[in-house]
Amino acid sequence: MRARVRTAALGVVPALAALALLAAGAATPAATGAPPHEVVIQALQYVPQTLTVHRGDVVVWTNKDPFPHTVTAPGAFDSHSIAAGASWRFTAKKAGTYDYICTLHSNMKGTLQVQ
Repeated sequence: MRARVRTAALGVVPALAALALLAAGAATPAATGAPPHEVVIQALQYVPQTLTVHRGDVVVWTNKDPFPHTVTAPGAFDSHSIAAGASWRFTAKKAGTYDYICTLHSNMKGTLQVQ
């Protein structure tokens, strides 16, 4: 009987530690298996134009136009050419506001806010 109680108590310790980490904000949505955030590139626009995420989150830009685009925040990230029908993934590691453009179509602008 004592062995069974001790085994059950040992199982509680990791669960309590995980809860403490979650409460402290140590686990991000990406670390917990949350789906990536999505931005659609269509009709020469980024949709949504502004996206707010947390550090560690993954953002996927998918090009639904029939021609290539880029997702470029000078000095922060650059997808290079994303072909029609293709996508590009980015993991937001540093907090800040990142204004980005398509270097092939200068009228296309978006903002990624990382908290």
